[in-house]
Amino acid sequence: MIQLVAAWDKSGVLDAVHDRIRAGETVEDLAGIVRTPILTSWQRCRSLGLVPDRLVLTCEQDLDLDGRLLLAATPVLDRLEAALDGPPVSVILTDGQARVLSRRGGDAELNRHLDAASIVQGFGFPEHSAGTNALGTVLAERRPVYVLGREHFADCMQQLACAGAPIRDPLSGRVEGVLDLTCFRRHSDPVMLPLAQQAADEIGQRLLEQSSQRERELLAEFLRTRRAAGETPEGPAAPHGELLPGGVPGAAADPVLPMNPIDQAVLREKAQELIADPHRVATEVTLSGGRTAVLLCREVRAASGEVGIVVEAAIAPGSRLRIPAPSEPGTSRASTAATGVPVRSTGPAAAAPAVTAPTEPRQRHRTGMPRTGRPGAEAAVRGTASPPAPEPGQSAQTPGPSPHAQAGLLLLGEPGVGRLAVLARKRLELLYDASAGIGRTLDVTRTAEELVETVVPRFADFVAVDLPDAVRSGEEPIDVGEGLWRVALGAVREGSHLFDVGEKVRWLPGSPQARCLETGGPVLEPDLSRAVDWIANDPGRCRKVLESGVHSLITVPLRARGGTLGVVSFYRAERFGAFEDDDVWLAGELVGRAAVCIDNARRFTREHTMALAVQRSLLPRGLPAQDAVEAAHRYLPAQSGVGGDWFDVIPLSGSRVALVVGDVVGHGVHAATTMGRLRTAVHNFSALDLPPEELLTHLDDLVGRLDADHGENGGISGATCLYAVYDPVSRCCTFARAGHPPPALVLPDGTVDFVDVPAGPPLGLGGLPFEPLETVVPEGSRIVLYTDGLIEQRGQDLDTRLDLLRHALADTRPPADSPEETCGAVLDALLPAHPRDDIALLVARTRALDAERTVRWDVSADPAEVPRVRAAVTEQLMKWDLVEQVPTTELIVSELVTNALRYGGAPIRLQLIRDRTLICEVTDGSSTSPRLRRARTTDEGGRGLFLVAQLAERWGTRYTAEGKVIWTEQPLPADVCPAGRGPASATRRGAVTA
Repeated sequence: MIQLVAAWDKSGVLDAVHDRIRAGETVEDLAGIVRTPILTSWQRCRSLGLVPDRLVLTCEQDLDLDGRLLLAATPVLDRLEAALDGPPVSVILTDGQARVLSRRGGDAELNRHLDAASIVQGFGFPEHSAGTNALGTVLAERRPVYVLGREHFADCMQQLACAGAPIRDPLSGRVEGVLDLTCFRRHSDPVMLPLAQQAADEIGQRLLEQSSQRERELLAEFLRTRRAAGETPEGPAAPHGELLPGGVPGAAADPVLPMNPIDQAVLREKAQELIADPHRVATEVTLSGGRTAVLLCREVRAASGEVGIVVEAAIAPGSRLRIPAPSEPGTSRASTAATGVPVRSTGPAAAAPAVTAPTEPRQRHRTGMPRTGRPGAEAAVRGTASPPAPEPGQSAQTPGPSPHAQAGLLLLGEPGVGRLAVLARKRLELLYDASAGIGRTLDVTRTAEELVETVVPRFADFVAVDLPDAVRSGEEPIDVGEGLWRVALGAVREGSHLFDVGEKVRWLPGSPQARCLETGGPVLEPDLSRAVDWIANDPGRCRKVLESGVHSLITVPLRARGGTLGVVSFYRAERFGAFEDDDVWLAGELVGRAAVCIDNARRFTREHTMALAVQRSLLPRGLPAQDAVEAAHRYLPAQSGVGGDWFDVIPLSGSRVALVVGDVVGHGVHAATTMGRLRTAVHNFSALDLPPEELLTHLDDLVGRLDADHGENGGISGATCLYAVYDPVSRCCTFARAGHPPPALVLPDGTVDFVDVPAGPPLGLGGLPFEPLETVVPEGSRIVLYTDGLIEQRGQDLDTRLDLLRHALADTRPPADSPEETCGAVLDALLPAHPRDDIALLVARTRALDAERTVRWDVSADPAEVPRVRAAVTEQLMKWDLVEQVPTTELIVSELVTNALRYGGAPIRLQLIRDRTLICEVTDGSSTSPRLRRARTTDEGGRGLFLVAQLAERWGTRYTAEGKVIWTEQPLPADVCPAGRGPASATRRGAVTA
């Protein structure tokens, strides 16, 4: 904030900045040098081509010196002039076009200077012609402004200090004029600004009192007319009921007519619309309990000449009511009841038959009431003459509704005030609809589209939303002014020539959009044809926009949580009048609500992107090289966020492979990181060659410990897992599951069945064992593992979804039965349009190792068997053309068989498998596991396993129901690997779909 201390504006820097702006230079880093309202005003003056010493002012002679503004301001000006007893200060009042209506106070020297500067009655000082000054800049900024000394654009005003405040009509919100306090620069005091604002507020309050006084005069005239006509509660027309107050602003009273608050609100709302509507006709309104009300309008004119509208209500117990028109003299009540007034129906019963129209042709009164053509009748309606005398032989009773109907005055008001009331209600309705309709999704672009859909065409003809790339991608906006992209555009018609969706938008300094981004507040341009900075941004396009009918603009920055996210531009064309001050407030409210929703969507986008990146880093990026199965996979995140589904293919010893699919309950980063921890645990447990049921038991214990360690914060809310181990040598597959959907098995002939694996509890519950299921799987079968997101969908039974999966798998037959094609077919058949949960799918087609690649020997419990076995192994390696592996393999076989004979038990078997590696397995009946140790120099034994570990690439032990298996793997040269398969280090990629 700049402190307005003495002589602060006499700095040479201020003059230098002024000169540079006049020269058209771009000036930056002006914090502490030029205040923002003054700087933006200077920039507008420069864009208009104004010259400080050659300004052209206009003088108007047809000022409204008897108007409501001067009438309301006179007492306030009198008090203000009397209160200013210090240094000479002049009090200036202007109208809404900055034309001087009154100037008071000041001494002779000040008045001579003001006269020389043409600050006299009739001269106008709008900013576009007089430059930066308190009178015109207040109207341009729509807020109080203090202009001191050299801040004035015109040379002749730089000796003055001016404090101006806008005068607003409280009913319409329109700026009716400006109150200004002006003195010499040497007498300036910042307290002048709040003093001017206080006086302007007092004038605005007096404008409101004028409206209330006019309403009271109209009401008094209406009652006088009714009394003159005999329509008083004590007279013959007592059934009409008593007065229902409410026409006067702020008045409130309980209705006399029997109705509940809801019916009262409905009638008052409709009455306000009738007062505001230039085409006033009788209107039928349906109330509760089957009753019907008909609203009639009358025009009433006060003695002062003010014209108002009276709305009367007649309520009948039935669904239809015939309201008679005012009768001619000499017409009886019975004959009057035979005629009617056209009635416009509203409410639920609008489709009911309308009230019968009159059979005789009659002229229409300009207020919508029937006109009989008799002067006396018209006078009675308008309240400007005495009621007509009755015809001879007729009573003086005035006609009215049937005795069963109840009638009375509902509302009285001026048409202009009624229009403002209706407009205010529509604005509230628009705000309510915006609260309900904006932010229904967590998508930045869709939220912007919801804003334009809500606003167009109710508030503006064209609405554009411009956001930077950072906001669209979920990042924090760094510099919004660097470049914006149009993400949403609402239009009532084509041909506006505005920037289209997807185009890059760049606003030049000084344009309304750039100014609102710089100041952080809305900018109003009521007349775009005079908005030079806006036109300068793109003259060709702006000219076409103006030719298309666009004439008014409000730009509002999208601000939320202290940051600027973009800008929204509201345009009006021929369907609306120019934007006003109340429209600026409404636009700010609409954009403010949308900004919070857009920021929420941006934050969600960022978190979703982070969670997806975390999950992608934790999911397998490719499938490992192995020959047991041919696999393919898919992963699709949920629309609501990243989940905890995962899959894995893990090579095991003996050419076996583990197939894993799991699911962690929930979405977001926590679910993704939990999935990563469980996936890592499964890898570690599988390295121990545990059977599926034991692996799930260890995983269940781990989940239970994690829950206990983290308590309610950070624990695992629920997880399921399906673990399967396939052996290509025996063609057996062992399954176990923990709360997971059963796997599907597609046989080579196309038969599809769901494997009935015993269902264990979800992970973390504990207490119950997991039961395995082992089955023989023919070569070429497909094992399908999936998560519940594939088969669960709201509105469909689980069995129905499983049948869809069965049919989709059955339809994938050779040659379209590859795992990749199977994944595509399954997703095409079962993928929901909007997935509520993420989906993991793993399809594995089994292979088998033929007899030529495996060989087995039974070994008797005799140490003499070792040389025989060694010789048989050498012979087999020669057949496989693995001559280089013979010495190493002989040593490994000798050590393993010897250990089995010495420490194990029968039966003892030796098996060689030629896969991507050369696998040697020795099986015995003992469950005692060998232990690798480093033998000392004096030890006679203990070096066998050490040698095996040094010679083999990998080695380990796995337990079986009959005992244990000690296995080793040795690498093979690339030229002797099985045909079509690379070395062990090769990998193949899968598909992870985001």
